[in-house]
Amino acid sequence: MAIPVFADVDTGIDDVWALLTLLSHPEADLVAVACTAGNVHVDQVCANTLAVLELAGRADIPVSQGRQAPLRLAPGERFDIADDTHGGCGLGYAAVDEAQAWTTPYDAAEAWARAARSKPGELVGLVTGPLTNLALALRAEPELPRLLRRLVVMGGSFDYPGNTTPVAEWNISVDPEAAKEVFDAWSDAVEHTPGPPIALPLICGLNLTERIILTPELLGKLGELVEGAPRPALSQNDPRGKRSNAHNPLLRLLEDATRFYFEFHHDQGDGYIAHMHDPFAAEAAIDPEIVLSAPAAVDVELLGLITRGMTVADWSGKWRREPNAAIAVATDTGGFFDRVIPRLAAFLRQRG
Repeated sequence: MAIPVFADVDTGIDDVWALLTLLSHPEADLVAVACTAGNVHVDQVCANTLAVLELAGRADIPVSQGRQAPLRLAPGERFDIADDTHGGCGLGYAAVDEAQAWTTPYDAAEAWARAARSKPGELVGLVTGPLTNLALALRAEPELPRLLRRLVVMGGSFDYPGNTTPVAEWNISVDPEAAKEVFDAWSDAVEHTPGPPIALPLICGLNLTERIILTPELLGKLGELVEGAPRPALSQNDPRGKRSNAHNPLLRLLEDATRFYFEFHHDQGDGYIAHMHDPFAAEAAIDPEIVLSAPAAVDVELLGLITRGMTVADWSGKWRREPNAAIAVATDTGGFFDRVIPRLAAFLRQRG
């Protein structure tokens, strides 16, 4: 039987890859999607998510809108999006038609609770954006750590530099208060749950996801499998913003979105590549055995003048707390693309 998955996204470029990774997986059943403010504002996240699902032939999947801003954001305080990374609309150079579907009449926090209650012990939660919606859902339904089969989070950075500040990763830094509430909720559940232990959240941080590197050659391999003929690899020598001429509309979406992502990473000095943070977490949500993880007590720094949003793992037990997370530390990076690209290509051909 397929594994029911609830995805909470802030749909930018790698969230699109994550959604398609789930939709193409024969063992995944994407039952609902929640949208949170992060890479772009939440209205745009909803528009992007609905459009991608419709283009993929899955407009039937309910999409719920989350809160407009992080938990702590004061009235009048500006919320900065990652338009330098994902483009002003979140999809790089890609253009998608406005979806015909609408978001649900209930919000993202309620969507979390409804999905978990409907499939107790079965539902896998996946978060590829800030943890705002999940924190609000935990306030409304504190039993979520016990109701979920497992939780997988793309976020944080462990003994590794941040990508937003020197020590903080984007998803956590957007809403560190929400992240702390989530980790604290699992700590409480671990401490007060009798009987078999609950599953620790699998945390896929930059220390691992920045090793999941998509290259123009790998994207070209996907295109060749989809179109049935060799395709020219995207190149840093191409004019910036050059648009895809692929016949398959989902492939065009991925090529146009990912070109922007390649250019961003090139401008950052990383090379003409893209870090595939979110699709890796999506794959791990279905098959956590692709990841070697280590348990630890994790907390989030809220007060540090230069360390706010830092995720801290107590590897040696100095806090004398039980582990509240399993931190992803190793994987077969090449094996990830070997698994995902042929499967994704088959899905794109089917839907194109």
